[in-house]
Amino acid sequence: MIDGVRVGHWSDVHARTGCTVVLLPEGTVASGEVRGGAPATREFALLEPSKLVQRIDAVVLTGGSAFGLASADGVMRFCEAEGRGYPTAGGVVPIVVAMGVFDLAVGDGSVRPGPEEGMAACRGATEGRFRTGAVGAGTGATIDKWRGPENRRPGGIGTHTIVDGELVVTAIAVVNAFGIVLMRGEEPPTPAWPADEAEAAFRTGEADAGNTVVGVVLTNARLTKADCFVVAQGGHDGIARCVHPPHTSVDGDAIVAAATGAVDARVDRVRAQAVSAFASAIRDAVPL
Repeated sequence: MIDGVRVGHWSDVHARTGCTVVLLPEGTVASGEVRGGAPATREFALLEPSKLVQRIDAVVLTGGSAFGLASADGVMRFCEAEGRGYPTAGGVVPIVVAMGVFDLAVGDGSVRPGPEEGMAACRGATEGRFRTGAVGAGTGATIDKWRGPENRRPGGIGTHTIVDGELVVTAIAVVNAFGIVLMRGEEPPTPAWPADEAEAAFRTGEADAGNTVVGVVLTNARLTKADCFVVAQGGHDGIARCVHPPHTSVDGDAIVAAATGAVDARVDRVRAQAVSAFASAIRDAVPL
């Protein structure tokens, strides 16, 4: 993991939902990109390289679909209490970006992460290793829905870190994809779109239930906001490497790339590591 980054979860294993918070050190620069047709996000527009704010305080990954984005309210209160945020004449305004996955149909859909749950995840956040699998935002995640509900399998949250000299790149992925996850060395299926199963999934509304891979690429590199956008694109390349099919009209795939600025590194080098790290994080999320 990256020095100064804290990760915490809140989970409800009975309702099969939860949220994960990534608290970032002061001065972290970030950007991001959304692909796929069904995103659930909060404050994502400010990540565009052309927007004013360069820094970011936290990223929230959450279940509960768009309802779960409310967990970011608790994260904002937590950051404000720590005195962290964008300085304004009226006090600091924490910059908290949130991304949601749809898990309402797999457990108790009336239970969604909210402000208190986001605050609880912050209170439990620590540096270093953290739990993966069916925990936090990955508690109710599932994959392989394109072949119909009988083929649906557990997803989850995963992570992977690559150390390249002084450069460190860590990916965190919540995997709730419409498609399948390809393990290392596994080839995509032929045909690439099995008409009977995939079309049946759309007709029965399974596809419309909502899917998504969301996550964060963290690095200790010194990057600009535009550089971080390029690194986020590398994370999406990681999705395309091991999720089939990626970025469909019913996936809300979204990735934030955040740079803490400790070491110099060429953006192409960081992006290359982001591709591999994010693909490995996706595979780490899925039970064998």
